[in-house]
Amino acid sequence: MRHGDKVNNLGRKSSHRKATLANMACALIEHKRIFTTVAKARALRIYVEPLLTKSKEDTTHSRRTVFSYLKSKEAVSTLFKDVSPKIAERQGGYTRIIKTGFRPGDAADTALIELVDFNEIYTSDKKGGATEAKKKTTRRGRAPKKAAAPKAEGTADAAAETKSEE
Repeated sequence: MRHGDKVNNLGRKSSHRKATLANMACALIEHKRIFTTVAKARALRIYVEPLLTKSKEDTTHSRRTVFSYLKSKEAVSTLFKDVSPKIAERQGGYTRIIKTGFRPGDAADTALIELVDFNEIYTSDKKGGATEAKKKTTRRGRAPKKAAAPKAEGTADAAAETKSEE
């Protein structure tokens, strides 16, 4: 019976489970998204989000704490150099799990787990792109209309001159 046992053991002993989660966390930090099973993705989210929160404060103590979990100097340096500046203003929810169907070999539920701030498709809609362009083109009064009207006449005159030259 597993009364009160809240840890998903993933069918492994504790040392194997810790090594698996550490390797998956390193891969997630270095590649920004990985494909895995849904159960492993959920366990990885619980494992990696406190580390991402710790990386917001770049101190020797937080670096050593994160290194004790990840066991990879490259992953720790990537986390503190690239990832933590992007997640600095986010209060939590650094990862996103998207279910991707079933694996052909054993029909396991698969998922994509990714760092939220590194997906250009979703972040470009929120921060930039069309919304900033709309803010820049707001008009005050009638000044832009007067400026736009001579440009339109100038382009029509230029088009007429090119036709007459032909």
